[in-house]
Amino acid sequence: MHRAALDGLSLMVETGEMLAITGPSGSGKSTAMYALAGLIGLEAGRVEIAGRRPEGRADWTRLRAGPIGLVFQEDWLLPTLSAAQNVAMPMVGGRRRARDRLIRAEALLAEVGLAGMGARAPAGLSGGERQRVAIARALANDPSILLADEPTGELDRDNSRQIVRLLSELSARAGVTMVIVTHDPEVAAACTRQVRLVDGRIEGGP
Repeated sequence: MHRAALDGLSLMVETGEMLAITGPSGSGKSTAMYALAGLIGLEAGRVEIAGRRPEGRADWTRLRAGPIGLVFQEDWLLPTLSAAQNVAMPMVGGRRRARDRLIRAEALLAEVGLAGMGARAPAGLSGGERQRVAIARALANDPSILLADEPTGELDRDNSRQIVRLLSELSARAGVTMVIVTHDPEVAAACTRQVRLVDGRIEGGP
């Protein structure tokens, strides 16, 4: 018997909002985020961004290279590249020259608390530092939307709190709209709104 991962889910996220999606394992949290990012297709329904419905793979790829930044539970840094080179990767193919990409990457690393660490390889960074690099990479193309799937899931409590503070500061300072999937009550509490998914539906919703 086929069961939909998302069942009649209706969710609106306001510009500048920091939204937490919580719920038990298997409730559809990550599926919802992947759908918002265009990483999976929908059998029914639609996703609209700023009143516009993305159409097709090319449209979604363009959005993920610009307005939408992604952060995952695992940092997915390339081990053969430095921290700055990892951050610069999303800018490859854009208008910036190689030198300018690295200058911006270093500036983003400073913004997430890693000033002067651009030359380090991922293996020389702690788990919290690696996740900060991943967040800097997600900000490389000035996204207006940041989607994060369990961004503190692999971190200890101290590093988790640092990442939560960083995301809160970015939301407040830059006005970035954030949707954060999390099991962590502290992460959820730092957000401006929370919704809880159960069996692919918003708990208490229609």
